[in-house]
Amino acid sequence: MARPKNPRRLAAGPAATYFKPRGIPMSALEEVSLDLDEFEAIRLADLEGMYQQQAAEAMGVSRQTFARVIESGRRKVADALVHGKALRIEGLELAAGTRYCPRCRHVWIHSRQEGTPTCPDCGDAALEPGPQT
Repeated sequence: MARPKNPRRLAAGPAATYFKPRGIPMSALEEVSLDLDEFEAIRLADLEGMYQQQAAEAMGVSRQTFARVIESGRRKVADALVHGKALRIEGLELAAGTRYCPRCRHVWIHSRQEGTPTCPDCGDAALEPGPQT
Protein backbone atom coordinates (compact mmCIF):
# COMPACT_ATOMS: atom_id res chain seq x y z
CA MET A 1 0.00 0.00 0.00
CA ALA A 2 1.36 3.42 -0.97
CA ARG A 3 2.01 6.05 1.66
CA PRO A 4 -0.66 8.80 1.62
CA LYS A 5 0.36 12.26 0.37
CA ASN A 6 0.98 14.95 2.98
CA PRO A 7 -1.24 18.00 2.49
CA ARG A 8 0.34 20.63 0.23
CA ARG A 9 -0.09 24.37 0.70
CA LEU A 10 -1.65 25.99 -2.33
CA ALA A 11 -1.79 29.75 -2.84
CA ALA A 12 -4.38 29.83 -5.61
CA GLY A 13 -6.76 27.57 -7.44
CA PRO A 14 -6.93 27.53 -11.23
CA ALA A 15 -9.05 30.11 -13.10
CA ALA A 16 -10.29 27.25 -15.31
CA THR A 17 -10.10 23.51 -14.75
CA TYR A 18 -10.27 22.31 -18.34
CA PHE A 19 -8.34 23.14 -21.51
CA LYS A 20 -8.75 21.53 -24.91
CA PRO A 21 -7.63 22.10 -28.48
CA ARG A 22 -9.97 24.39 -30.41
CA GLY A 23 -12.24 22.88 -33.01
CA ILE A 24 -11.98 19.27 -31.86
CA PRO A 25 -15.03 17.74 -30.13
CA MET A 26 -14.44 16.38 -26.63
CA SER A 27 -15.58 12.92 -27.70
CA ALA A 28 -12.59 12.75 -30.08
CA LEU A 29 -9.97 13.82 -27.51
CA GLU A 30 -7.81 11.90 -25.09
CA GLU A 31 -7.49 13.52 -21.69
CA VAL A 32 -4.52 14.24 -19.41
CA SER A 33 -5.21 14.84 -15.68
CA LEU A 34 -3.04 17.40 -13.90
CA ASP A 35 -3.24 17.26 -10.09
CA LEU A 36 -3.68 20.49 -8.18
CA ASP A 37 -0.23 20.15 -6.58
CA GLU A 38 1.35 19.81 -10.05
CA PHE A 39 -0.57 22.92 -11.15
CA GLU A 40 0.73 24.83 -8.11
CA ALA A 41 4.33 23.67 -8.71
CA ILE A 42 4.19 24.87 -12.32
CA ARG A 43 2.68 28.18 -11.19
CA LEU A 44 5.38 28.79 -8.58
CA ALA A 45 8.38 27.73 -10.69
CA ASP A 46 7.40 28.79 -14.20
CA LEU A 47 5.01 31.71 -13.70
CA GLU A 48 6.36 33.20 -10.45
CA GLY A 49 9.99 32.31 -11.30
CA MET A 50 10.78 30.81 -7.89
CA TYR A 51 13.75 28.53 -7.38
CA GLN A 52 12.86 24.96 -6.41
CA GLN A 53 13.87 25.45 -2.76
CA GLN A 54 11.69 28.56 -2.39
CA ALA A 55 8.74 26.91 -4.13
CA ALA A 56 9.10 23.76 -2.03
CA GLU A 57 8.96 25.85 1.15
CA ALA A 58 5.89 27.68 -0.15
CA MET A 59 4.14 24.34 -0.77
CA GLY A 60 5.32 22.80 2.51
CA VAL A 61 7.24 19.92 0.90
CA SER A 62 10.89 18.95 0.54
CA ARG A 63 12.89 20.16 -2.45
CA GLN A 64 13.14 16.58 -3.73
CA THR A 65 9.37 16.14 -3.54
CA PHE A 66 8.88 19.46 -5.32
CA ALA A 67 11.25 18.32 -8.09
CA ARG A 68 9.22 15.12 -8.60
CA VAL A 69 5.91 17.01 -8.59
CA ILE A 70 7.03 19.64 -11.09
CA GLU A 71 8.64 17.06 -13.40
CA SER A 72 5.40 15.10 -13.47
CA GLY A 73 3.32 18.24 -14.07
CA ARG A 74 5.53 19.53 -16.87
CA ARG A 75 5.49 16.12 -18.57
CA LYS A 76 1.68 16.06 -18.49
CA VAL A 77 1.35 19.61 -19.87
CA ALA A 78 3.86 18.82 -22.62
CA ASP A 79 1.97 15.61 -23.49
CA ALA A 80 -1.29 17.57 -23.81
CA LEU A 81 0.27 20.31 -25.96
CA VAL A 82 2.36 18.11 -28.23
CA HIS A 83 -0.25 15.39 -28.79
CA GLY A 84 -3.33 17.64 -28.87
CA LYS A 85 -4.98 16.19 -25.76
CA ALA A 86 -7.41 17.85 -23.36
CA LEU A 87 -5.91 18.93 -20.02
CA ARG A 88 -8.05 18.59 -16.89
CA ILE A 89 -6.91 20.10 -13.58
CA GLU A 90 -8.33 18.09 -10.72
CA GLY A 91 -8.14 18.54 -6.98
CA LEU A 92 -6.22 16.60 -4.42
CA GLU A 93 -7.63 15.65 -1.09
CA LEU A 94 -6.45 18.56 0.98
CA ALA A 95 -6.08 18.83 4.72
CA ALA A 96 -9.16 19.23 6.90
CA GLY A 97 -10.08 22.88 7.27
CA THR A 98 -8.87 23.84 3.80
CA ARG A 99 -10.83 26.78 2.42
CA TYR A 100 -11.12 28.17 -1.09
CA CYS A 101 -12.15 31.68 -2.09
CA PRO A 102 -14.03 31.62 -5.40
CA ARG A 103 -13.54 35.38 -5.80
CA CYS A 104 -9.71 35.54 -5.74
CA ARG A 105 -8.99 31.76 -5.91
CA HIS A 106 -6.84 31.82 -2.73
CA VAL A 107 -6.51 28.46 -0.90
CA TRP A 108 -5.58 28.21 2.78
CA ILE A 109 -6.00 26.18 5.97
CA HIS A 110 -8.60 27.60 8.36
CA SER A 111 -8.74 26.37 11.95
CA ARG A 112 -12.14 26.09 13.60
CA GLN A 113 -10.99 28.25 16.52
CA GLU A 114 -10.62 31.29 14.25
CA GLY A 115 -14.40 31.81 13.93
CA THR A 116 -16.15 32.56 10.64
CA PRO A 117 -13.71 32.02 7.78
CA THR A 118 -12.92 35.02 5.61
CA CYS A 119 -10.36 35.10 2.84
CA PRO A 120 -7.03 36.46 4.10
CA ASP A 121 -6.38 38.00 0.66
CA CYS A 122 -9.64 39.73 -0.31
CA GLY A 123 -11.82 39.46 2.85
CA ASP A 124 -14.67 37.74 1.01
CA ALA A 125 -16.84 35.54 3.25
CA ALA A 126 -18.33 33.40 0.46
CA LEU A 127 -16.12 30.34 0.86
CA GLU A 128 -16.20 26.72 -0.15
CA PRO A 129 -14.38 23.80 1.52
CA GLY A 130 -11.37 23.02 -0.66
CA PRO A 131 -10.87 23.85 -4.34
CA GLN A 132 -13.80 22.91 -6.55
CA THR A 133 -13.05 21.16 -9.81
